[in-house]
Amino acid sequence: MTDTILMIDDDRALVRLTEISLTKAGYQFIHAAHGRDGVEAMALGQPSLILLDITMPNMDGWETCRQIRKTSNVPIIMLTGRDDEADKARGLDLGADDYLTKPFGFLELQARIRAVLRRAGLSAAGAPEKAPDVHHLGSLVVDLPAHTVFQRGAPVPLTPTEFRLLQHLLHNAGLVLTHRELLTAVWGFGYSDAIELLKPAISRLRQKIEDNPSQPRLIQTVHGVGYRLVPPAEADHEPVLPEITAEPHPKPPSS
Repeated sequence: MTDTILMIDDDRALVRLTEISLTKAGYQFIHAAHGRDGVEAMALGQPSLILLDITMPNMDGWETCRQIRKTSNVPIIMLTGRDDEADKARGLDLGADDYLTKPFGFLELQARIRAVLRRAGLSAAGAPEKAPDVHHLGSLVVDLPAHTVFQRGAPVPLTPTEFRLLQHLLHNAGLVLTHRELLTAVWGFGYSDAIELLKPAISRLRQKIEDNPSQPRLIQTVHGVGYRLVPPAEADHEPVLPEITAEPHPKPPSS
């Protein structure tokens, strides 16, 4: 099945060049010039991935991303004209899966698209590791084959990247995973040093699955090293030991 790429951008020249590059690479290509049209095109066209520009009139890329994330977990690559870490972090906080700074090369664009689609495919299919299919983490239920997450019976919408991140943490529950390990497993080898990708993704995931994101219990930070997932069931099922009160030492016999 051919993947469809939706590009939401008002730069006609860039859109045309991108269309030529991606159609030659075998993708279907659809385009919207503004955010509102892009949200409608996303609903009608069901794209596999969205290329979303930040600076657009009427409704910018930030708000467009926010609107898309209300109804869809389709992978999003943000396009920014500034190599600004704050811009990139903001897009990732809103649920984008990756970012690309303009001007960009079309070979790099295609590589980014393949990487994001690959991660999304792995998330949807589940990793071929020998692990439980369904995980119960207190009130949180994660069904890996079905690619669903429920908190107290209510569905929790995760992006493909967030699901892949949770999946990798689950497969290594109780172990400390370094920043590099998580970045490589979830984003790929080319992102092993991109800490700016990992921290916002962990924060978004905590917001969605933790009872108290400001004091996370499931996904714990190991400062300077990485993160680990601690299943609450382990603590819930630990045997309760009787309280032992130390008896006073007997007094030595008087001579």
